[in-house]
Amino acid sequence: MKNDPFRLFRHGLAVAACLVAGVSYAAAADALEVQQPGRLRIAVYADFPPYSHKGKGVDIAIGRELANRLGLAADVVEVAADEDMNDDLRNMVWKGHYLGTRPGDVMLHVPVDQYLAEKNDKVRIFAPYHLESLAVARDPARVPPVKGSAATALEVFTREKIGVETASLADDFLLSVLNGRLRDNVVHFKTVADAVAALKAGTIAAVMASRAEVEGALGAPGKIDVSTVAMPELRIKGWALGMAVKADNTQLADALSKAMVDIQRDGTLGRIFREHGVTHQTP
Repeated sequence: MKNDPFRLFRHGLAVAACLVAGVSYAAAADALEVQQPGRLRIAVYADFPPYSHKGKGVDIAIGRELANRLGLAADVVEVAADEDMNDDLRNMVWKGHYLGTRPGDVMLHVPVDQYLAEKNDKVRIFAPYHLESLAVARDPARVPPVKGSAATALEVFTREKIGVETASLADDFLLSVLNGRLRDNVVHFKTVADAVAALKAGTIAAVMASRAEVEGALGAPGKIDVSTVAMPELRIKGWALGMAVKADNTQLADALSKAMVDIQRDGTLGRIFREHGVTHQTP
């Protein structure tokens, strides 16, 4: 309300809280174990829109915000994915790449998974900030809502073509489900963006990929409908994304965890996702 007598008082408290937080972060920054004093080296995946691509993306924006909250300058390094997640953690967190690229102080976009954590005792995985899931983008004039069991939801793709990124989770699922009946209508693309472009052009009727990648590639969806995939046959319902630091860097992990909680609570995290056209899903 415009005439709320407590409005200015509450605003003053909020400003004071922010100032105190800024002072405490700045004071703590000097005590953090980072490779270069005053700077946070943030490792993200290269060529992975909408999360990270040529200096822009959700993960890059989150990394810069976290560094700022810790009173550190952000140095973002985009690293190509290796054979598997174990290799990525070695290259981007605890050892570095054999070609000479130094690891980051922190890596973003790490699955918060107990099995992965147990296999990688040189890193600490923590602070989930987004729940990723598979989604289907479809032309409603050609494909009905993808609901129910695979036999019901995917039957249309015995006639219509659906695009996937090669060697992705969606690719593996569609090639194997229903005893391989959809194989002839699964169209492979190098990237999700390429698949979405084909959907917009009408050469395919749908795309299955991670929801964030689909939304990022679509931009304004127009006539295209996007919905999360949920069916009994899909073993992986969703996966939480978090961060990783070296296993013994407890102070940095604790500081980053607090900063992540802060940007979630004050709405900054949600704003970052919205600005990149992605639906934020809380883990």
